[in-house]
Amino acid sequence: MPETPRAWRGGWALAGVVLGTATQLQQSGLWAWWGYVAVALGGLWVLAWRRRLAWLFAGAALAFGGTGLRAVALADEGLAPALEGRDIAVIGRVSSLPVMGTQGERFEFLVERARLDGEPVRLPPRLLLGWYGGPQRDGDRPGGWTVAHRSPGLVAGERWAFEVRLKRAHGSLNPHGFDRERWLWERGILATGYVRAGPRDPAPERLGQSGRHPVDLARQRVAEAMAERLGDSRAAGVLAALAVGEQSAIEREDWALFRDTGVAHLMAISGLHVTLFAWLATALIAWGWRRATPRWPALALRWPRPVVAGWGGVACAAAYAMFSGWGVPSQRTVLMLAVVVGLRLSVRRWPWPAVWLLVMAAVLVLDPWAMLSAGFWLSFVAVGILFAADPARAVAAGGLASRGAEAFRRLLREQSLMTVALAPLTLLLFGQVSVVGLIANLIAIPWVTLVITPLALLGVLAPPLWTVAAWAVEALAPLLQWLAAWPGAVLQRPVPPLPLALIAVAGGVLLALRLPAVARAAGALLVLPVLLWSPPRPPEGEFEVMALDVGQGGAVLVRTARHALLYDTGPRWNPEADAGDRIVLPLLRALGERPDTVVVSHRDSDHSGGAEAVRAAFPDARWLSSYDEDPARHCQAGQRWTWDGVDFEVLHPGPREWADRGLSTNAMSCVLRIASRQGASAWLTGDIPAAQEVRLALSRPNERATLLMAPHHGSASSSSPVLLNSLRPRWVIVQSGYRNRFGHPARVVVERYEEKGIDWVASPGCGAATWRSEVPDNLWCERGGRRRYWHYGAEER
Repeated sequence: MPETPRAWRGGWALAGVVLGTATQLQQSGLWAWWGYVAVALGGLWVLAWRRRLAWLFAGAALAFGGTGLRAVALADEGLAPALEGRDIAVIGRVSSLPVMGTQGERFEFLVERARLDGEPVRLPPRLLLGWYGGPQRDGDRPGGWTVAHRSPGLVAGERWAFEVRLKRAHGSLNPHGFDRERWLWERGILATGYVRAGPRDPAPERLGQSGRHPVDLARQRVAEAMAERLGDSRAAGVLAALAVGEQSAIEREDWALFRDTGVAHLMAISGLHVTLFAWLATALIAWGWRRATPRWPALALRWPRPVVAGWGGVACAAAYAMFSGWGVPSQRTVLMLAVVVGLRLSVRRWPWPAVWLLVMAAVLVLDPWAMLSAGFWLSFVAVGILFAADPARAVAAGGLASRGAEAFRRLLREQSLMTVALAPLTLLLFGQVSVVGLIANLIAIPWVTLVITPLALLGVLAPPLWTVAAWAVEALAPLLQWLAAWPGAVLQRPVPPLPLALIAVAGGVLLALRLPAVARAAGALLVLPVLLWSPPRPPEGEFEVMALDVGQGGAVLVRTARHALLYDTGPRWNPEADAGDRIVLPLLRALGERPDTVVVSHRDSDHSGGAEAVRAAFPDARWLSSYDEDPARHCQAGQRWTWDGVDFEVLHPGPREWADRGLSTNAMSCVLRIASRQGASAWLTGDIPAAQEVRLALSRPNERATLLMAPHHGSASSSSPVLLNSLRPRWVIVQSGYRNRFGHPARVVVERYEEKGIDWVASPGCGAATWRSEVPDNLWCERGGRRRYWHYGAEER
């Protein structure tokens, strides 16, 4: 049999790299290092077969083994559990742009030395730290303790000595939610914490500038200069994102506007920006080289102008990408430019799939975990579609007017392709598609790319241009707001399951390509199921309880066959962020839910902190709480209703509690009982204390509960023996934060559960917990079903 051509072999090997990386990222736990070495060596051994599948397997095995070995090495650097919560003296340097918030600064820190009680200890090399009480604040830090040593305004590259208190990398884990632990893992951050800056803590000491992070230092200086010139202008955040990649500077409301109008990709450093920068750099270098070579002819002979201009443009693009944070779109674009320039200079022409696969494999070799980001898939699917739709791009001839018309025609066609082809993928990743995105991008792409971004970059050399750039941003904002206000501007659909979404993505590609009408009709049929799909719901007479993982706080979603109730809205972490906006609303949108009723158990911010965001999203919902000034929105014992054969009853507070003005907010918690047609029941209890628990239990001596939401997050002041003896729950769910400062759930309460044979789970180890009344003996933990090796607890399996 003839030998496989090398070009084909390379393509199969590159496809194997992608496949092997994807397979390794699905592991719930890591193997020993020698297991990955064995897989990689096996891949080299099969190359002797000299067949296409051998090259595919070899690429997959090498990628699987290499990614696994890197993961094992990173996991070995993790924080020892015995060091959590201890005061550790560290010396190191600031290794990122510090992010200023209302409570202080957040920054990455590279550890050089660490000591505990005078003895050296091993810490993860890279930490994510907060220094509370920033230079812009006065008084005490929210949370109750005094900040004696406020953050002085950190600078990238500075060396510091201070004490820190750390914990292992941990984050909330919810269906369709942001995976913070993966985000930390990808950055090599295996522990987070804060600088000890209280009156009894040693004063932090600045040891000088290390000079080890010049790029981050330059980015910080540019961002500071931009902020100083533009002040409180909201355009400053957009310009900082475009110039130095500081996306956190963009206001939350502006991000929502950009997402709803489909232009969010333009407000961060994207492939379009890097390509434009490379084109300008190439043109300038070519012009300069043309002017220089007549004086020094030897230069032209040694380094021809196409070589200098081509690789110079790539180098400038790489420098811009590094300066802007080196995100996945920037990586992809720089590598793509390098491949194209290399092929052109070598007078070779590869088929576009080979170029596309080569760049994808190169990105994954640099950062295997980039495959888990939305930007990776949006970038590569978009580029692949453009390649497939127009593999040989002709350069327009004629005058300026004809070239401009051709450029607009190409922009219109490409944006139409992206809108149609990426819609199913956008639904899978974000649960929404901007219907006005085509119009918004036709205006925003040339405006942002040709006006705002160049002005933001040139402002580094001539700062007054930043003022002009801010005017350009402010001129675009009213148009986007007008488009976002259109009826039906955003199509929101439940997030489909992965197989259905992949079929729809294939359908979107068929619709976008130049194919016969029959093929496009087939594409439309493949997309249709995604638009009609809705998540499965409980059957008639049954209900589902999902206790969201919101950290130290409460938020519970109850669903019946045709209705939904939200009990509590999660905590408010700071003036800029709350669980309602970050966790509850994304989950409701992903499930396609609009709650008919929202019950906020009591006023405390760990239960009501997200209420404002939820109320703004669902203004037509019925609201009940124990603190509203309107009596019509009070939760009161005796309120009762039935949805789809499921009984809902408010048990507390009663008239006695409403009349007693001296009760604490916890004692006024709304207690809700939900019962299925078959008799399974759940109690949602807020932060009700033991005294109210006992009164409720004695008033309903024959009451039983299948599921109990642990009162007050498992505090020792709740979960009284009387309540547990009366209800005899099969399950208890404790909503609490990882290593929370209250010690919830209390050890005495846990022992109480275990003595009575009650199965219990807590949010830090379970993630979001889901229980269904038709299968009362089963409880689903998000961490169990979605576990990957970078998640908390995976190393303990």
